[in-house]
Amino acid sequence: MMRPDWDEYFMSIAHLVATRSTCLRRQVGAVAVSPENRILGTGYNGPLPGAPHCSDVGCLRAELGVPSGQRQEICRAQHAEANVCNFAARYGVALDGASVYVTAQPCTTCTKAMVTSGIKRVIFDSEYPDELACKIAKEAGMELISMAEITKGKITGLA
Repeated sequence: MMRPDWDEYFMSIAHLVATRSTCLRRQVGAVAVSPENRILGTGYNGPLPGAPHCSDVGCLRAELGVPSGQRQEICRAQHAEANVCNFAARYGVALDGASVYVTAQPCTTCTKAMVTSGIKRVIFDSEYPDELACKIAKEAGMELISMAEITKGKITGLA
Protein backbone atom coordinates (compact mmCIF):
# COMPACT_ATOMS: atom_id res chain seq x y z
CA MET A 1 0.00 0.00 0.00
CA MET A 2 1.37 3.41 -0.97
CA ARG A 3 0.90 5.95 1.78
CA PRO A 4 1.41 9.61 0.82
CA ASP A 5 3.71 11.74 2.94
CA TRP A 6 2.18 14.77 4.70
CA ASP A 7 3.02 17.20 1.90
CA GLU A 8 1.46 14.98 -0.77
CA TYR A 9 -1.56 14.32 1.45
CA PHE A 10 -2.33 17.98 2.15
CA MET A 11 -1.66 19.06 -1.44
CA SER A 12 -4.09 16.43 -2.70
CA ILE A 13 -6.70 17.86 -0.33
CA ALA A 14 -5.98 21.37 -1.67
CA HIS A 15 -6.64 20.07 -5.19
CA LEU A 16 -9.94 18.57 -4.03
CA VAL A 17 -10.92 21.85 -2.33
CA ALA A 18 -10.21 23.67 -5.64
CA THR A 19 -13.03 21.71 -7.29
CA ARG A 20 -15.50 23.92 -5.35
CA SER A 21 -14.32 27.03 -7.23
CA THR A 22 -16.68 28.66 -9.72
CA CYS A 23 -13.95 30.84 -11.25
CA LEU A 24 -13.90 30.72 -15.04
CA ARG A 25 -10.13 31.23 -15.32
CA ARG A 26 -8.44 29.20 -12.60
CA GLN A 27 -9.58 26.89 -9.80
CA VAL A 28 -7.43 27.24 -6.69
CA GLY A 29 -7.70 25.46 -3.36
CA ALA A 30 -5.89 26.02 -0.08
CA VAL A 31 -5.55 24.06 3.16
CA ALA A 32 -4.20 25.55 6.40
CA VAL A 33 -2.42 23.00 8.59
CA SER A 34 -1.11 23.23 12.14
CA PRO A 35 2.50 22.34 13.02
CA GLU A 36 1.02 19.07 14.36
CA ASN A 37 -0.42 18.18 10.92
CA ARG A 38 -4.04 18.97 11.75
CA ILE A 39 -6.27 20.76 9.22
CA LEU A 40 -7.27 24.20 10.51
CA GLY A 41 -9.33 25.30 7.53
CA THR A 42 -9.78 25.29 3.79
CA GLY A 43 -10.58 27.86 1.12
CA TYR A 44 -11.06 28.15 -2.61
CA ASN A 45 -11.29 31.08 -4.97
CA GLY A 46 -14.80 32.34 -5.46
CA PRO A 47 -17.17 35.24 -4.90
CA LEU A 48 -17.90 36.79 -1.55
CA PRO A 49 -20.58 35.04 0.53
CA GLY A 50 -23.99 35.75 -0.96
CA ALA A 51 -22.62 37.26 -4.19
CA PRO A 52 -23.26 35.70 -7.61
CA HIS A 53 -20.79 33.15 -8.90
CA CYS A 54 -18.52 33.93 -11.85
CA SER A 55 -19.83 30.81 -13.57
CA ASP A 56 -23.29 32.46 -13.50
CA VAL A 57 -22.46 36.09 -14.38
CA GLY A 58 -19.18 35.89 -16.29
CA CYS A 59 -15.67 37.19 -15.72
CA LEU A 60 -14.86 40.85 -16.29
CA ARG A 61 -11.12 40.18 -16.37
CA ALA A 62 -11.58 37.58 -19.12
CA GLU A 63 -13.91 39.89 -21.07
CA LEU A 64 -11.28 42.67 -20.92
CA GLY A 65 -8.41 40.30 -21.77
CA VAL A 66 -6.54 41.06 -18.55
CA PRO A 67 -3.45 38.81 -18.19
CA SER A 68 -3.06 36.50 -15.23
CA GLY A 69 -1.61 38.25 -12.19
CA GLN A 70 -2.86 41.73 -13.16
CA ARG A 71 -5.82 43.93 -12.18
CA GLN A 72 -7.01 41.60 -9.43
CA GLU A 73 -9.06 44.44 -7.95
CA ILE A 74 -11.68 44.10 -10.71
CA CYS A 75 -12.28 40.42 -9.97
CA ARG A 76 -15.44 39.59 -8.01
CA ALA A 77 -13.77 36.56 -6.46
CA GLN A 78 -11.55 36.29 -3.44
CA HIS A 79 -8.50 34.06 -3.62
CA ALA A 80 -8.30 30.73 -1.81
CA GLU A 81 -5.54 31.82 0.58
CA ALA A 82 -7.44 34.97 1.59
CA ASN A 83 -10.52 32.81 2.19
CA VAL A 84 -8.53 30.53 4.51
CA CYS A 85 -7.30 33.54 6.51
CA ASN A 86 -10.66 35.31 6.63
CA PHE A 87 -12.71 32.27 7.59
CA ALA A 88 -10.17 31.32 10.26
CA ALA A 89 -10.51 34.82 11.72
CA ARG A 90 -14.31 34.70 11.45
CA TYR A 91 -14.51 31.42 13.37
CA GLY A 92 -11.71 32.05 15.87
CA VAL A 93 -9.09 29.67 14.47
CA ALA A 94 -5.51 30.80 15.08
CA LEU A 95 -3.17 30.35 12.12
CA ASP A 96 0.01 31.41 13.93
CA GLY A 97 2.81 29.01 12.96
CA ALA A 98 0.64 27.19 10.40
CA SER A 99 1.49 25.99 6.92
CA VAL A 100 -0.76 26.52 3.92
CA TYR A 101 -0.91 24.12 0.99
CA VAL A 102 -2.20 25.88 -2.12
CA THR A 103 -2.60 24.71 -5.69
CA ALA A 104 -1.10 27.94 -7.13
CA GLN A 105 1.67 30.21 -5.89
CA PRO A 106 0.13 33.09 -3.87
CA CYS A 107 -0.25 36.62 -5.15
CA THR A 108 0.99 39.69 -3.27
CA THR A 109 -2.38 40.37 -1.59
CA CYS A 110 -2.69 36.80 -0.31
CA THR A 111 0.94 36.74 0.79
CA LYS A 112 0.30 39.82 2.91
CA ALA A 113 -2.81 38.23 4.45
CA MET A 114 -0.94 35.04 5.27
CA VAL A 115 2.06 36.86 6.77
CA THR A 116 -0.30 38.95 8.92
CA SER A 117 -2.13 35.78 10.03
CA GLY A 118 1.14 34.27 11.28
CA ILE A 119 1.49 31.61 8.60
CA LYS A 120 5.11 30.50 8.42
CA ARG A 121 5.24 28.18 5.42
CA VAL A 122 3.40 28.04 2.08
CA ILE A 123 3.70 25.04 -0.18
CA PHE A 124 2.36 25.66 -3.70
CA ASP A 125 1.88 23.45 -6.72
CA SER A 126 1.90 25.71 -9.79
CA GLU A 127 3.70 28.97 -10.53
CA TYR A 128 1.92 32.34 -10.54
CA PRO A 129 3.45 35.48 -12.08
CA ASP A 130 3.99 37.67 -9.00
CA GLU A 131 7.61 38.44 -8.10
CA LEU A 132 6.61 40.96 -5.43
CA ALA A 133 4.82 38.22 -3.49
CA CYS A 134 8.06 36.22 -3.35
CA LYS A 135 10.01 39.27 -2.16
CA ILE A 136 7.45 40.10 0.55
CA ALA A 137 7.38 36.51 1.79
CA LYS A 138 11.17 36.41 2.02
CA GLU A 139 11.38 39.77 3.83
CA ALA A 140 8.74 38.63 6.32
CA GLY A 141 10.39 35.24 6.94
CA MET A 142 7.54 33.20 5.44
CA GLU A 143 8.82 30.24 3.43
CA LEU A 144 7.47 29.82 -0.12
CA ILE A 145 8.16 26.28 -1.28
CA SER A 146 7.29 24.70 -4.60
CA MET A 147 5.84 21.21 -4.37
CA ALA A 148 8.20 20.31 -7.23
CA GLU A 149 11.15 21.15 -4.93
CA ILE A 150 9.73 18.85 -2.27
CA THR A 151 9.16 15.90 -4.58
CA LYS A 152 12.44 16.34 -6.50
CA GLY A 153 14.64 13.40 -5.76
CA LYS A 154 11.98 11.33 -3.97
CA ILE A 155 11.60 7.72 -4.98
CA THR A 156 7.98 6.97 -5.89
CA GLY A 157 6.21 4.44 -3.73
CA LEU A 158 8.10 4.95 -0.46
CA ALA A 159 6.25 6.30 2.57
